Amino acid sequence: MCKARFPSSWGWGFSLFMETPISRHIVDQAKKESGLGDIGKASIREVVRLVHHIEKASSRQFVKMEMGVPGLPAARVGIDAQVKALQEGVASIYPSIEGSQELKEEASRFAKLFLNLDIAPAGCVPTVGSMQGSLTAFMVNSRCRAGREYTLFIDPGFPVQKQQHQALGLKYETFDVYNYRGSRLRAKLEEYLSQGNVHTIVYSNPNNPSWICLSESELKIIGELADQYDVIVLEDLAYFGMDFRRDYGKPGVSPYQPSVAHHTDNYVLLFSGSKVFSYAGERIALMMIGNKQFARRYPDLKRNYSSDSYGHAAVYGALYAISSGTGHSVQHALAAMLKAANDGSFAFIEQVREYGNKAHVMKELFTRYGFQIVYDRDEDAPLADGFYFTISYPGFSGTALLEELLYYGISAIALDITGSERSEGLRACVSQTQPSQFPALEERLKAFRENHPF
Repeated sequence: MCKARFPSSWGWGFSLFMETPISRHIVDQAKKESGLGDIGKASIREVVRLVHHIEKASSRQFVKMEMGVPGLPAARVGIDAQVKALQEGVASIYPSIEGSQELKEEASRFAKLFLNLDIAPAGCVPTVGSMQGSLTAFMVNSRCRAGREYTLFIDPGFPVQKQQHQALGLKYETFDVYNYRGSRLRAKLEEYLSQGNVHTIVYSNPNNPSWICLSESELKIIGELADQYDVIVLEDLAYFGMDFRRDYGKPGVSPYQPSVAHHTDNYVLLFSGSKVFSYAGERIALMMIGNKQFARRYPDLKRNYSSDSYGHAAVYGALYAISSGTGHSVQHALAAMLKAANDGSFAFIEQVREYGNKAHVMKELFTRYGFQIVYDRDEDAPLADGFYFTISYPGFSGTALLEELLYYGISAIALDITGSERSEGLRACVSQTQPSQFPALEERLKAFRENHPF
């Protein structure tokens, strides 16, 4: 442990000196060299970079909870298929922008078996991660109709999607959904939709960062209002099936993954291979565009694209301009993983249940030492254990807590950058923390509590 001065301006009524696992001097020097003014406003990748510098300077390993990196091995069935494709020479051949036919057909089959949705292969389009899928949707949706200038984020949400808006010069509105669950969601959405300037509603389910899961009744409200006000819903299913309170992992058997697509035809779903298949390094995902949405025509699209067809504009207008398609060999990997899941030979949900188990232990450790769970309920039910959870500590803002935890070798991100109104909170991701680190985590949390009694 390293002795370090505790800022007297914080007003704690005890010694101005305390011991921390990492030297305050090392952390302060790293923060200074990073050039980051307000750590609480730093992006996820900027926090990752800062933690790396502190680890290197201190020779102490962090309990890393800032970035949603899969902590499990990539699915073997995908690796084998990708290697085989490379050995057969696909690396020298440009992929189809629309995606390989095998992948599109297995994706359509997956939609039926795990979502109970009929989505034609044409609407199942591979993208370079869900980030490219959301970028594509924003580029097209914002140009469908003149006068529809705003995206509405049901927050908290993935902060990089707002960064995409900033990069594209697009406008957005946002609200924190936590106080508008259940039937209260309808009136809150109508506050924005009734103005007539919203083109898209965006949310993730399960939610990054809070891990709240919208109920079927809430999804029905969103779908009904999407029809009433004629807006497109962009539903991010990055954590598909990972509400472990129910088993969504059996093909063709209820329950199915909840989706707004059961309640409206105005939808685009984002399905990622990064988390459920642990295939993040190859950047592979799907835009799954509903049949009616794919075929729909918007005359205003011709201001920016060669066709007024939504599907054509998305594929040959936006995707073509961004990357001319998705990596060829990884499409074979995703097709193989989807086929194995569809055939029932790959229990993909079972292998990611470890995240829920780790979250259960980590939440118990944090609350044992005085931390509180910020987003703690789904309407009237306790929140599920999953990929993320949120924490706060009495007397600290989110930014101050984030900075103070660095001296204890623990990293996270502030909820401020996610659109959350709970500025006292942090998002913690469980994926990079191994069970072997639980004793170190407990030791550091115990030291934190001893140095910050309340």
